[in-house]
Parts: sequence; C-alpha cells; structure tokens
Amino acid sequence: MKLHRPSDIAPVRDESPIFIGDVTRQPMVPDDNPGLLRVNVVTFHDGARNKLHHHGADQLLVVTGGEGVVATESERLEVHAGDVIHIPAGERHWHGALPGKTFAHISILTPGAMMIDEE
Repeated sequence: MKLHRPSDIAPVRDESPIFIGDVTRQPMVPDDNPGLLRVNVVTFHDGARNKLHHHGADQLLVVTGGEGVVATESERLEVHAGDVIHIPAGERHWHGALPGKTFAHISILTPGAMMIDEE
C-alpha cells in the first residue's frame, strides 16, 4: 500500500499533440507507477479540448469542476461536476471545456495505446 497526496505532485502544462489550447495535467499516481492504472486530473482552460481519439482500454471520466463537453461521432453531452462518463475501449471521442469556461475531470485508464484519429 502506498499513500499518494495529489498536493505533492504539481500540475504541469500538457503540450501533447492530442490537445488544442491550454491544458494542465496533474497525476494522482506518479507517472513512474508500475501499476495498472493511469489516473490524472486534467484541466481544460477556456475552450481547450483534445482531438478525436480512442483508447485500447475503457476510460472513466469523473467531472470535478466547470462545464465541458464529451462527444463521440454521433453524440454530444454537456457535463458538469459530479457527472461520470464511461467510454468503452475503441470508441472515438473527444472532451474539453466550453468556450470561456474551464473544465476539469479525473481520467482513469489502464495502460494501453491511445490513438489520435484524423478529424
């Protein structure tokens, strides 16, 4: 057992090619964790979002603040703090903040490939 305090891990600007706009990421479990979970608080600032993508494993998003969108090719959900979204493996989707808003969620994934899809 190991205690992780998110306050001990500083959020960092995430400039990964999947993101459009200003996004910060704060690991809830250190990135060097050899376990089976990737857990991050991701904050999208002022309309930032990610590109259409899919994962090789299911993803769970737990909305912790702000107002955002989680969308697939055929569905668009406006989401708020307290909402939980399950995205099945392989489902093409994107998520981010509404224009002029900030949106934060906890992203929970098991290790696996993430593929950016052409939009």
